[in-house]
Amino acid sequence: MLKSSSCISILPYTVKQPSYLKTHHRISSNLSSGRFTVHGGGGGGGVTAISSSSRLRELVFVVNPQGANGRTAKEWKKLLPYLRTRLGKDCNICESLTSGPSHAIDITREAIRDGADAVIAVGGDGTLHEVVNGFFWEGKPVANLNGEANHSAALGLIPLGTGSDFARTFGWTNDPCEAVERIAKGIRSRVDVGVIDNEGKDLHYFINVADLHLSAKAGFYASKYKKFGNLCYVIGALQAFMGHHNRDMRIRVNGGEWEMYPQVTALCVGNAKYFGGGMKITPNAVPGNGNLEVVVLQDFKWYDFIMKLHKLYNGTHLSVNNVSSRSVQSIEVQEISNSGSIYVQSDGEHLGFLPRKFRVLPGAIDMIS
Repeated sequence: MLKSSSCISILPYTVKQPSYLKTHHRISSNLSSGRFTVHGGGGGGGVTAISSSSRLRELVFVVNPQGANGRTAKEWKKLLPYLRTRLGKDCNICESLTSGPSHAIDITREAIRDGADAVIAVGGDGTLHEVVNGFFWEGKPVANLNGEANHSAALGLIPLGTGSDFARTFGWTNDPCEAVERIAKGIRSRVDVGVIDNEGKDLHYFINVADLHLSAKAGFYASKYKKFGNLCYVIGALQAFMGHHNRDMRIRVNGGEWEMYPQVTALCVGNAKYFGGGMKITPNAVPGNGNLEVVVLQDFKWYDFIMKLHKLYNGTHLSVNNVSSRSVQSIEVQEISNSGSIYVQSDGEHLGFLPRKFRVLPGAIDMIS
């Protein structure tokens, strides 16, 4: 369990593993009617834990203060009073501020090990991506490492980032108060998670969309221009087109025979529908149906994207020539020439280069919906 079930004002949360450079606070507006015991901190000399006779929901909010060029931190600060009012009586609220790349992964793993009822990503798709990866450790769910099969931490989201593409699949807006209402109701549904296997070297998880070649390269460049908001995706795409060449690839679906795909421009593997700041790239993807949707664009030129960009955004591009779609449980992708230059990304995070295998974990996470 986490170290306390209610808190006074804002108190520091003691980290079990000092290697996690974490800012972690507990937030509460009122005390419940249970008994409270305050334990003095050892060498720190402060209050380290408060216990109560009543069981409150343990919620850990993972906040990326640098998200959306600092807008996430400002919006989160404005949201806190409403959060305290709406959730403070029934929930023990912990705030964890990330300090850099992959920090949200560490925070999430520790929170789940400590018995959190939910870990809520506060930010954009990048923060959500890290939190999702924190639900797993060496190929296994972190919850299973506790040996408590009856306890399962849920995943939550307050979308405050640049793109917030995953939220679009559910029709969620960027209104943080609406997100708090979802968390207050606590309704859970099982969602699938995608896995990316780098030839057995490591596993990486994604909840939204993974993609490769031109779109992944565009995402890589777009990450350098986040200060321009959604315009970063346009800038990234323009830069990616410079020197781009379509490549011949082979794919194997569900462990079957290898198939040749000539002149591939981009290949997208969707657990959800949107990426790139609102582009409905895998329109038939459903995060809870046990499948991934694969969309392949072949032999596209730069002017094809300009002429057909509106179809890519509204999800009608599947009717366009040289665009194909199929539902899979797993797909392996290799480049014929093996140049080692085909970019791979998931949920906007650069993951290296081909070859890769993508597969689905059906119903892998409880999500607050």
